[in-house]
Order: sequence, then C-alpha cells, then structure tokens
Amino acid sequence: MAYVQTKEAVSINIRAKVRQRDLIDQAAQRLGRSRSDFMLEAACREAEDVLLDQTFFTVNASTFVKFLAMMDQPLPPTDKLRRLLKTKAPWDK
Repeated sequence: MAYVQTKEAVSINIRAKVRQRDLIDQAAQRLGRSRSDFMLEAACREAEDVLLDQTFFTVNASTFVKFLAMMDQPLPPTDKLRRLLKTKAPWDK
C-alpha cells in the first residue's frame, strides 16, 4: 500500500512502560532508526496486515478455478526449497 507523503506531520502520543520503551529503543538503534520512525513503520505494517486480512476479494468463476488449481499443485522441487525444508526452525535449535 502506498501512502502519499506530505510535509504536514501530526503528533501521535502513546503511553508505554519503561521496559516497552527500552525494548523499542534497542530495536530502533539496531536498525539505525529513531524511535518514532521505528514505531510508525511497525504500526503501519501491522495496520496494513489487519486491513488486508479483512479484505474481501472477488473474482470471476474461471479465475477462481485457476486459483484453486494453483493451490492444489505442489511447489516444484528446487534446491532452494529443499534447503528450506531441511533447515531447523529457530525455536528447534
């Protein structure tokens, strides 16, 4: 989703616990970003996910049949896919 950038900025004020603020600051610092930039980007990304999860898409019957056929076909066995499937999940390491 693209947003039109304007020079006008508004304030958004929120309350946070010290621990939350410190966590956000640590992550923002690792990315070389300001707290505000980090929080705004994260909030916008989450907002887009929420909206997209609740978006209803309509297609005609033939497009839907094609979509179902694509969903029923397994991915082709590539080296990249094999490596991915052999990789342990971070929580299993």
